[in-house]
Amino acid sequence: MNKFQRKVSVPIYTMFILLLFGIFGISYTIWGNQSGVRGTKAGAAEAVSESNVGVTKIVWWHAMSGENGKVVDKLVSAFNALHKDMKVEAVYQGSYYDSLTKLKASIGTTIAPTMAQVYDIGTRFMIDSKAITPIQTFIDREKYDTSQMDEAIINYYTVDNKLFSMPFNASNPILYYNKDLFTAAGMNPDQPPVLYEDVKKAATKLTKGGVTGAYFGTHSWYMEQFVANQGAEWVNNGNGRDGLATAWQLNGAEGVKALAWWKELVDNNLAIYSAGKGDTSKKAFAEGKVAMIFDTTAALRDILDSVEGKFEVGTGFFPKPAETASGGVGVGGGSNWILNSKSEEEQQAAWTFMKFLSEPEQQAIFHVNTGYFPITKKTYELPIVQENMKKYPQFKTAIEQHHASKLNKATLGGVLGVYPDARKLTEEAVNQALSGQQSPQAALDAAAAEINAKIAAYNQALQ
Repeated sequence: MNKFQRKVSVPIYTMFILLLFGIFGISYTIWGNQSGVRGTKAGAAEAVSESNVGVTKIVWWHAMSGENGKVVDKLVSAFNALHKDMKVEAVYQGSYYDSLTKLKASIGTTIAPTMAQVYDIGTRFMIDSKAITPIQTFIDREKYDTSQMDEAIINYYTVDNKLFSMPFNASNPILYYNKDLFTAAGMNPDQPPVLYEDVKKAATKLTKGGVTGAYFGTHSWYMEQFVANQGAEWVNNGNGRDGLATAWQLNGAEGVKALAWWKELVDNNLAIYSAGKGDTSKKAFAEGKVAMIFDTTAALRDILDSVEGKFEVGTGFFPKPAETASGGVGVGGGSNWILNSKSEEEQQAAWTFMKFLSEPEQQAIFHVNTGYFPITKKTYELPIVQENMKKYPQFKTAIEQHHASKLNKATLGGVLGVYPDARKLTEEAVNQALSGQQSPQAALDAAAAEINAKIAAYNQALQ
């Protein structure tokens, strides 16, 4: 592939997005659009000015906030200092969901960025939008060596043997636990529970004296990983990789098993139930009120900082049933995409920036300051990474779990056009089950029915 994709005209982009917005009921306020894009409009004017002096402007929309956002700003500054003929303007666009919603609204307009960070579950939509230039274009053109990159990570963003976006921030969910409480309960603090039954036994011993054994945020991502850890796919047609997905399968035996186990912990007061994805559980964990939580490895630095040395934080693999043999966890996080509405000069500059971000030195800085694990294999050889591993062995867990996961369709993860909607409906189902309003099977069945209707509408809109 030697030419940039420009097969779909701007009006068709717009019609496609409006149709999808109408089908799925995506809300997007005018004020939200303006507030997220004002800087970009100003940036466009600057780009014209700077182009007169030979500087190519790259507008990058991203979803990295807090400490992670500060690391992103440092990487951008480093790139700009090295490349006087290019200038990256990083614009924070809110959460992953908000950022993707704004990006959808910008496609086919003058306010679209040059490149955008999109979370993993936006992959299918981005491909179907026809608004992007596949990264494979640049790889083929200059024979860029992708063997230096982590196979599982790069394979997530590869569909139909074509790499569509450049991986940037990779993560997986892990178990965080309070080693001091494990010791006080007579358990080995260096042996975190891995099997469902072991987590239950540990929670039973830990639940006492005002401390609850576990508190797991109701994130759909955890349900997907529970299923992947059993070697199963939660979307049909090979997790949407052998063809467009037509059915959501999280209501299968593997999903029901996981949710039933989770509900048993809640029903026996061994785990706290509260609707929410994780911030509340992290706070309770840092305060020593709960002994075990789930969270992304990308939260590691934040969790260590919030605990402030009050107790020793342990990390362990994501739990699974005893009979699991072929499972593992999949890659989460996000990747960077290039918009094909921009000039070839801008697109090439964006590609140069993406390569910079993937280099071992930049990946090392990003890894040790966030908890996301490197996408480039040589990063692990750098002294800064090795020294960080010695000082904070918790960083090893996600990496070891990642490398231990079997590479198959389950651990590659699902690709689905209506994935954000599917997650919201799944989270509602988890809440319905944990609160006792429906059985795990009934709740997941109801969610699957709604998700399948959305899938059908989405696929119809593509025809």
